[in-house]
Amino acid sequence: MYNAIIEPIASLLGKVLDVLFVGINAIGLGNIAIAIILFTLLVKLLMLPLTAKQSKMMKLNSIIGPEVRAIQNKYKDKKGDQNAMLKMQEETKAVYAKYGTSQMGGCVQMLIQFPILLALYRVFQRIPMYVTSLKALFINILGDGGNGIMSAADYSDFMSNTFNTGTLAKIDWSNVNDAVVAMNSFTTEQWNLLKEHFTSYASVIADNQTKITEMNTFLGINVSQVPTLALNIAILIPILSGVTQYISVRVSQGKSNQDDSDNPAAASMKMMNIFMPIMSAFIAFSVPAGLGLYWIATAVIQTIIQICINRYYDKLGVDEIVRRNVEQRNKKRAKKGLPPEKIAKNATTSTKKIDSETKSQERIDKLQQKKEQNDKKVKEILEATNYYKSAKPGSLAEKAGMVAKYNEKNSKKN
Repeated sequence: MYNAIIEPIASLLGKVLDVLFVGINAIGLGNIAIAIILFTLLVKLLMLPLTAKQSKMMKLNSIIGPEVRAIQNKYKDKKGDQNAMLKMQEETKAVYAKYGTSQMGGCVQMLIQFPILLALYRVFQRIPMYVTSLKALFINILGDGGNGIMSAADYSDFMSNTFNTGTLAKIDWSNVNDAVVAMNSFTTEQWNLLKEHFTSYASVIADNQTKITEMNTFLGINVSQVPTLALNIAILIPILSGVTQYISVRVSQGKSNQDDSDNPAAASMKMMNIFMPIMSAFIAFSVPAGLGLYWIATAVIQTIIQICINRYYDKLGVDEIVRRNVEQRNKKRAKKGLPPEKIAKNATTSTKKIDSETKSQERIDKLQQKKEQNDKKVKEILEATNYYKSAKPGSLAEKAGMVAKYNEKNSKKN
């Protein structure tokens, strides 16, 4: 199921990457890193409508969030009451409808983007399988059934016994595609081992290795190799990956005037926004630098796009966003034969007002409770009074009633 969905998308994206590489190679810029940057830019531009919708939803959530939390606080002591929970759901749904959106508004865009992101990951993990001119250089070395190192009798044994660490230990060297992907990450030392063993193919290996290295090297960094903690320029890839993603996350959140001190979800999100860039920096130390470069390019381009989107929505204003949302929603409702919804009045209602309304309701509930207690006391007094009045002459109850009347008169005098 996974491959059935991801592989066709990866194949399509891989063809786009190949076309871009052919184009830049025609003007003398045949470099994998440049192709990755241009490819990332193209993908982000194609996904711009989804990004804009997500940003709009985040903008609305800064207004919707406090209202939803106010509703949740209203029913927080009634979690066991099914009717109260249904009413809470209805009120929450009504809040989203008031702003022309729904609770699933932001999830749809994420669901669409997720398989695309997985497909992109596959492409960048197996770049030689999609860039045909790069794959051709490896085929020149391997031979693939022709004149190459794969035709040597000890090829499989040598490759399995020599390159048996890390991910290379899992490679099926008899599979030409797996061999191509694995060799793309070879270090200079590993290439030398190959030339020393297959001496009859040493010149072919050397010539194609030079071209492969030129294609994969950008600003002194070989994007096909995994960065290490050694003090070289490649260490910048993981560092920049973490830093640029952190900046991108901060910009995508935009400015919020809401107090999230009582919102546990907001606190968790803040922690995730710090944790994820750090995690990506660590991951970048275990994958080819090309994937780290893609993350950097994505973060930088996303930041620029997000700044433009934020400025656009800030200029547009929340009220206008809501008006357009409701208008668009009503068009869909009209097609279904449903009546139009009203545009929310005072879309920018402050959290203080919402909190004030909630507190007022709490005060009303307390006063009602106090009134019920007072009514109960009055009822008890009346019942006691009637009991004394109906007491028989000379009885203990009559005497107790006389004492009560005497005390009542004295209390009035005082």
